[in-house]
Order: sequence, then C-alpha cells, then structure tokens
Amino acid sequence: MSRTIFFEVEILDSRTKEQLCFLDKVDPHSTIGDIKSLFHKSYPKWYPSRQSLKLDPKGKALKDDDVLQSLPVGTTATMYFRDLGPQLGWTMVFLAEYLGPLLIYLLFYFRVPYIYTHKFAFTASPYPVVSLACGCHSFHYIKRLIETIFVHRFSHGTMPLRTIVRNCVYYWGFSAWLAYYINHPLYTPPFYRDTQVNYSLMAFVLCEAGNFSIHLTLNNLRGDGPKSRRFPSPNKNPFTWLFFFVSCPNYTYEVGAWVSFSIMTQCVPVALFALLGFIQMTIWARSKHRTYTREFKDYPNLRMPILPFVL
Repeated sequence: MSRTIFFEVEILDSRTKEQLCFLDKVDPHSTIGDIKSLFHKSYPKWYPSRQSLKLDPKGKALKDDDVLQSLPVGTTATMYFRDLGPQLGWTMVFLAEYLGPLLIYLLFYFRVPYIYTHKFAFTASPYPVVSLACGCHSFHYIKRLIETIFVHRFSHGTMPLRTIVRNCVYYWGFSAWLAYYINHPLYTPPFYRDTQVNYSLMAFVLCEAGNFSIHLTLNNLRGDGPKSRRFPSPNKNPFTWLFFFVSCPNYTYEVGAWVSFSIMTQCVPVALFALLGFIQMTIWARSKHRTYTREFKDYPNLRMPILPFVL
C-alpha cells in the first residue's frame, strides 16, 4: 500500500527574502491556486488574484493550474511572493474601458454645455457625416460591451487597478479628443465628400463584422476546455478566411475599422489613435504568433502575425 508523501511549501517575500508563510503537509496534487488560497488564510489582505508566486524571484509567475508535484522542486518547495496590488473584476474593467468612451463621445455629440465656447454652444455641424461618425463610434463600443459580456473568455478573473487607470486615460482621452474635433461646429467634411464617406463606411462595417466573426471563432475554439489546445483555422464564414494569411485577424480587422473611421472623418486624432492601436496590436499579434509556432509543429508557415505577407 503506497504512502502519500506530503510537501512543505515555504513562501518568501520576493524583495526582502523574509519568510512570510510555511505550509506543512501540502498535498502533492495541490495546484498553485490551492496554495494561494492557503496563503490567503494567513494574510487576508492578499487575496489569491492579488498574489504572484514564482520559483525564482526574477522568474515567470506560476499559473494557478500548475500542479505542485509537477514543478521542478523537491518535497520542500520555496516560492517567492509578490503583491500585484489591488485588483478589479472584469465587469468593472469593461464598464470603465468601453462604456466610458461611448458616453464621452455622446456628450460632445449632444452638445453638453461648456464643452465649446459660448459662441458655438448651441451650434451643431450641418454635415451628415458627423451623425454617421457618432453612430459608427457608438456601434463599435456597444459591440465591444456585448462581446465582453457574451463572447470573450478571460484567462484571468481580474485586472490590476493601475492597469485599468492607464487604459481609461488612453481610451477616455482619445475619445474626448477625437469627439471634440468631429463634433465641432467648424468641422469640415472629407475632401471627396460622399464618395469618401460611403466607401469608408462600407469598409468600416465589413471590418466590424470580420472582427466579430473572429471573436466568435476564437470563443468556439476554447469550447472544449483549456486542455484541448488547437490553433484557430478558417471555416465556412468568409471573414475567417483571413486565418489563411495571419495569426490574429481580429487585430487586422480592428485596425481596418479604425483606419476606415479615420478616412471617413478625415480627422487627425482618429488617425493617430489608429496608428497607436496598430503598434500595440502588432506587439500582441507577434507574441501570439510566436506562441502558436512554438506550441504547434504543424502551424502554417504562410501566416504572418497581423498583415498578410508583410508583418
């Protein structure tokens, strides 16, 4: 009859190397998430989502589903703790990041007092593209809210408060900046007028539909659970055929939507927002592409991270 060998887990502060907790008789099948819960009992202020545990102070954080006995440790494991700071749930995250820009833009569109000088307080732009731009901007963020509630699945249940503040400054600030110019009474329509607006609108709608299709495909890919690892592939939906050429077509369509919006409005702040978004999404796409090529030996060689045949 086999005898269970229990582990001992010592948790040290990653900066001072001071011992914070010593866990005796830990089941070898315990996960890092279980250890975080045990640590939380000794330090209630550090709830599990606020904890980062590492085997080396400068190493990578351990995942919650890592099993203790599968780690490169002996029966006495030393882990290093780092406080990730206050965390907020994803409900607050998407309300802050996506609902904020939606409402801020509408404040400018509906001419809330004191936004513009008294001379223009009750003067609205007569051009239809202004209302069209408001509709497109609102649609984009309403779609994001719906996707966050019903489509997206997050690998982490919370986000650090400092990250949320940074993201809100970015989204809210740009939303106010571009809304100020597009809804300004002195705003002038694009150079090629209706032709430029109509073609840009069609491209915007196609990109938004493509982005939504990719998010649905990625959500269905995770339907079999985290243990069933597969890379995304095209299906019968034509919008997913971009998977033949890029690893992250959701970012490709996202960038396309903002480029279309900037051409539609011919507004410099929108173009700058699209450029910065493209840079950030390229970083994310490259990281995801490297993960795919590392994990799957049969990953298609033709695919690029975000732009077909280019990048």
